[in-house]
Amino acid sequence: MSAAATGIEAGVAVGTGTVAGALARVKPELLAPAGDRECVRAAVANGADAIYFGLKRHNARIRASNFDGLDLSETMAFLRRHGVRGYVTLNTLIFPKELADVEATLRELNDAGVDAVIVQDLGLTRLIRAVAPNLEIHGSTQMSITSEEGVRLAAELGCSRVILARELSLDEVRRVRAESTIPVEVFVHGALCVAYSGQCLTSEALGGRSANRGECAQACRMPYQIVCDGEDVDLGKTQYLLSPQDLAAYDLVPDLIGAGVASLKIEGRLKSPEYVANITRHYRRAIDEAWEGRTVAFTPREVEDMEMSFSRGFSHGFLDGVDHKILVRGDYAKKRGVLLGEIHGLARAGVHLKAVTGIKPGDGLVFDGDEAMGVPEQGGRVYEVVPIAGRPDLVELRFGRGDMDFSRLHPGQRAWKTDDPELTARLRKTFEGPSPRQVGLAMKVRAAVGEPIRVEARTATGLVAEALGDAPLAAAQSRPADDALLREQLGRLGGTAYRLDDLEAEIEGAPMVPKSLLNQIRRDLTARLDALADAPPPRPMAAEPVLPGLLAPIRAEADRQLQERLADQPPRLVALCRRTDQIAAAAAAGASAIYADYQDIKEYKDAVAEARRVGLPIHVASPRIEKPAERNLFKALVKSGADGLLVRNAGGLAFCAETGVPFVADFSLNASNPLTVALFRERGAERVAASYDLDAGQLFDLIEATPTDWLEVVIHQQIPMFHMEHCVFCAFLSPGTDHTNCGRPCDHHDVKLRDRVGKEHPLKADVGCRNTLFNAVPQTAAEFLPRLIARGVRNLRVEFLDDSPETVSRTLTLYRETAAGLRDGRTLWRELKASNQYGVTRGPLAVLS
Repeated sequence: MSAAATGIEAGVAVGTGTVAGALARVKPELLAPAGDRECVRAAVANGADAIYFGLKRHNARIRASNFDGLDLSETMAFLRRHGVRGYVTLNTLIFPKELADVEATLRELNDAGVDAVIVQDLGLTRLIRAVAPNLEIHGSTQMSITSEEGVRLAAELGCSRVILARELSLDEVRRVRAESTIPVEVFVHGALCVAYSGQCLTSEALGGRSANRGECAQACRMPYQIVCDGEDVDLGKTQYLLSPQDLAAYDLVPDLIGAGVASLKIEGRLKSPEYVANITRHYRRAIDEAWEGRTVAFTPREVEDMEMSFSRGFSHGFLDGVDHKILVRGDYAKKRGVLLGEIHGLARAGVHLKAVTGIKPGDGLVFDGDEAMGVPEQGGRVYEVVPIAGRPDLVELRFGRGDMDFSRLHPGQRAWKTDDPELTARLRKTFEGPSPRQVGLAMKVRAAVGEPIRVEARTATGLVAEALGDAPLAAAQSRPADDALLREQLGRLGGTAYRLDDLEAEIEGAPMVPKSLLNQIRRDLTARLDALADAPPPRPMAAEPVLPGLLAPIRAEADRQLQERLADQPPRLVALCRRTDQIAAAAAAGASAIYADYQDIKEYKDAVAEARRVGLPIHVASPRIEKPAERNLFKALVKSGADGLLVRNAGGLAFCAETGVPFVADFSLNASNPLTVALFRERGAERVAASYDLDAGQLFDLIEATPTDWLEVVIHQQIPMFHMEHCVFCAFLSPGTDHTNCGRPCDHHDVKLRDRVGKEHPLKADVGCRNTLFNAVPQTAAEFLPRLIARGVRNLRVEFLDDSPETVSRTLTLYRETAAGLRDGRTLWRELKASNQYGVTRGPLAVLS
């Protein structure tokens, strides 16, 4: 797809934007990714103000090379020399047994002078503040921050900046920023996840590889087929239903500046240094031009250059608002580069191509495959480009002998330019060798007869060094020192990280200043400035380990509860129902309480009435995401008359704290360690659902470290895998583009997505039209249910999706009898497996000693 077809018109001038409301207009930081040292150099050389990178542990891009030890210290020293900030990503969930290692890591980062840490785990903020009170914390996009309440929560926990979810529109960014007390950061370029970051459990559900732990298996890039009301939907060649195009917002930079965004972030810690160089230099130009009030026009060739480094097709993502027809193309999921053209015909020695962009010998290309026609994807390097006489619109492409099977090519097949060695070489030159990036210097010189020369140098980043001559200056006989001499000799800073921007000279008595002396002073000054940059800034740090003190009150409460549990209270079995006819069945089967999680919250009053009829307490569930225009939703939930809320986002936490409404903190808040559980308890949660990212061993570690009355454990469910702003119903089952014109097919049809192995995963839409794809196979903790109860867990949850009342009754009865000791876990496993269409799975809970 061309750039214009995706909503970004190549070659159109970028405007200067306007200031939104009373927001302070700030020049945004350009934040570039780095997966290794070469990427660091590429980012610095091409204009990044800051870079973000991960360690070899606790980061959400664990497949990158990453940094540690001496590599970390040297990288930070390199960045300080060039006036660039360095942020480390600790943006994964932290498990109980990792907390001590994370404390040691924080001390290492503080010692190395890291400028900020980017975190996902809310409980980790408390540990950071206790270890290193002056170390900046940035709230990761993995925190799923989509509203002012999310920003406020992050600020209260000590964050000095938040990275907003990529699903916000420009208008929503403006609204959040206008109400925020701390700066916000926004992604402007790179790969888009189809699911909200921090809310994707697909890799965890299907393979035990948690996206919240940096191990995403990219299930969104796989093909799926829509099954609507039991029938396959013919979508032609469209099969990659969950694979978004890449984000490219270079032409929205002026609007983002006007919205008051403090940092513009490029995605790509798994990308090459050439990608980093390419994208960074383009956004550097866009920011600088927009800030100066000038327009900048990216030519079609410049847009193609960006696409060549990596592209699945460019779009604005959600920044323009919701248009479900644009985000996902559906015809491919891999890097495609630039559309080269279509095959016009085949020749004996090559392919006749109707090209729409340039191609030259050495370039790499790929021809589309077609699985339905049995045509494989083929690619290779162009050996020769031959003009065709009388056809200026065609070229003949020739390849190396045996490189291409021409019998498997056909007219109309698209070709994509995937590699340009000339561009790659040009980009490498920007960061190979000494860095061209220099820090400005202001020098003050005092040269007076009878005194040693004194030179002070101050960098634009605030470092100050001074050099003093070793002898008084004599009076000149012929050529006394002047400004020109001082500027010429002291300004010879080639090969250093500095450039002379300003020189102020105080000259008395016509002194003679030898060039050799000035050269030596210049070398001394740069060496001293380098040494200052190499030394991390002094920051306070706790002398003794802080973790034991943070965990002590949690441990004390756990011990107290353990003593009180000698009477062995019976377990509570909560049933989460998604239809009202499931509630009576759950009550008859022995449920202690009901959670209602409905697609239409207007039906919650019916759920509450039914729960009252059967005599059970009921909580109603909030959506997982709350955007700025959706604050009144919580008032609507309370009006249902329920006993409390099942809260799934920061907005719900704030609402319940302000109104005193009882609530349970659900799985989507990602509580995986005792510090995070305690944080939600302090904010009023009756109970906290354990994170779905915990395997069985880690779950028992959490139970061991946390008062069990604080916890709720889900023992049966179909895991909500993808949670998406992208609406598959609207994109592929409706002529509309968003909720205003889609006709709401989600209300009228039962839709599943069939994966490559034939499993059909149910797709549901919530009140905000956000889609959740649920695992086809229920996950169960059947085999270790007795062990959970023996460890003191008393709050157990069983979740239902499309289950009939009969299935609800049978399933809940099996769990209740097992919890009461009337059957063992293995018998429960066998009976559950036999009673479900796809059986049941242990999922990540399979890891159990």
